[in-house]
Amino acid sequence: MTPLDSLALSRGTVDRLTEKRADPAWLEAAWADPGTRVLVVSDGQALARIDDDQALLLFVPPGQAPAGTRFLLGQDADGTVYFGVSGPLPAAPDGARPVSLREIGTLLGDRDAGLLTHAVALANWHDTHTHCPVDGTPTVVGPGGHFTVCPADGTEHFPRTDPAVIMLVTDPDDRCLLARNAAWPGRRVSILAGFVDPGESAEQAVIREVAEETQINVTNVRYVGSQPWPMPRSLMLGFRADAPAGQAIVVDREEIAEAYWFSRDELVAAIKAREIALPPPVSIARQIIEQWYGAPLPSTWSDRR
Repeated sequence: MTPLDSLALSRGTVDRLTEKRADPAWLEAAWADPGTRVLVVSDGQALARIDDDQALLLFVPPGQAPAGTRFLLGQDADGTVYFGVSGPLPAAPDGARPVSLREIGTLLGDRDAGLLTHAVALANWHDTHTHCPVDGTPTVVGPGGHFTVCPADGTEHFPRTDPAVIMLVTDPDDRCLLARNAAWPGRRVSILAGFVDPGESAEQAVIREVAEETQINVTNVRYVGSQPWPMPRSLMLGFRADAPAGQAIVVDREEIAEAYWFSRDELVAAIKAREIALPPPVSIARQIIEQWYGAPLPSTWSDRR
C-alpha cells in the first residue's frame, strides 16, 4: 500500500514565512508594496474564474482590499507576497464568481489550492475566536494574523486545529465498509470518520470510532495520509484498518443510518445503478476509496454545498 499522493487540499508552493509573522516593519512594508496580492475570503468563499477543468483565484492589490482581519499567507518563488483578508468579497468581474474549497479544490493549481486552504482556515478561526477564553476580553490580532493577544492579561491564542480520523475498513474478502450518516440525503455514503478524543492517539480513535458506529472491531490500523479540511478547522488523518471475519454490522441509526460491505464489483454496480453516491474528489475519503479500488471511480455527490 503506497501513501496517498493526490490530495487536493494538501498542496502548496508558497513559503509561509513563519519568521516574518511577528515582524511589524516587514509586514507593513509588504502591505505597502503594490505588487503584493491579497486573497479576500468571506464565509469560506473567494472569487475565482472557472474554465472547463481549471480554476484561477482572483487577487486584489492591498489598496483594493476591504476592511477586515488581515493575515500573512506567504511568498512565492518570484518574490510576490500574499496576504489574506477576512472581509466582504469585492464585486465579481465578468466571468468570475464566489466559490468554496469544496467546489474548486480539485480545479486549482498547487499554488492557489494551498493559498485558499490556508486563508479559509485562518479566516474561519478569526471569525469564530474573537474573545479571550480566559476572561472574555475582545482579543487583538497579532501582527501577522496567526495569533491573537488578550489586552487584559497578555495571553496569546493560536489557531485551533481539530484532529479527526477517517478510515477505510476492509474484511478478509477485501470488501470495504461504507456508511451513510443519518444527516445525509439518501444516496450518500462514505468511509467512517470521527474526532480524536482528548488523551487519545489517532490509532486508538480509529478503533473506537469504528466500534462505536458499526460495532465492528478492527486491527492492523495503518496511516495513509492527511489533508487539512478547514470547514471549519479539521485535519483529516487517513487510515486503513482490517476487520476480522465473523462480525455483524450494527448501526445506531442516530448517527449512522446504514452501513454495508462492498466488493469492487458491487461498488461499481451500486454506483451505476445510482443506488449510492461517493464523496467528491476534493475529499480524502474519495482518494482512500479509490486507492483501495485501484482506479478512479464514477459518480460523486455535489461539490456545491
